[in-house]
Amino acid sequence: MIRVHHGRDGWVTRAGGWGCVAAMGVLVMGLALGGCSSKKPAGAGANGLNGNGMNENGMNGTNGSSLSGMQNGTLGQNQQGPLSDIHFGYNDSAIQAQDSEVLKANAAWLTNHPQSRVQIEGHCDDRGSEEYNIALGARRAQAAKDYLATLGIGADRMSTISYGKELPLCSDETDDCWAQNRRDHFAVSQ
Repeated sequence: MIRVHHGRDGWVTRAGGWGCVAAMGVLVMGLALGGCSSKKPAGAGANGLNGNGMNENGMNGTNGSSLSGMQNGTLGQNQQGPLSDIHFGYNDSAIQAQDSEVLKANAAWLTNHPQSRVQIEGHCDDRGSEEYNIALGARRAQAAKDYLATLGIGADRMSTISYGKELPLCSDETDDCWAQNRRDHFAVSQ
């Protein structure tokens, strides 16, 4: 304990020094460890799906998503599903004329399958920084979502995610390969 003069009221005994620092350290460690629970939500299975077969985003884990394809070692191997991908120009997030027909066909399929949901994945080639490509992939996914919404698909049935340059279909350093990676992929779930 340290005695500290407290003005006119006299001396006050206070804890201080290393004891105070140690107490704060123990408090911070307790809060940090308490906030890092590794428990899955109640009802979650080994694959992170709840009892309804959906993850926290309302998407099932067995869809044709690029992430599940990468985890299964099947990325780029017949991962298309019922909806077709669209592609973008270099550093561009505008829907191209030829892709408007693809999106119309995707919207028709979604209209005929009202119980289905779609996750729109924005992808980029490997040029540019991670941050730039994540933002570009997000703009690409949002552009497709907005276009599908104008065709009558409810926003509650669509979600977007950007993988940036993290899940390429092709890893060659060629223009053809980069063009394959600049895409929106549509992963369908029930």
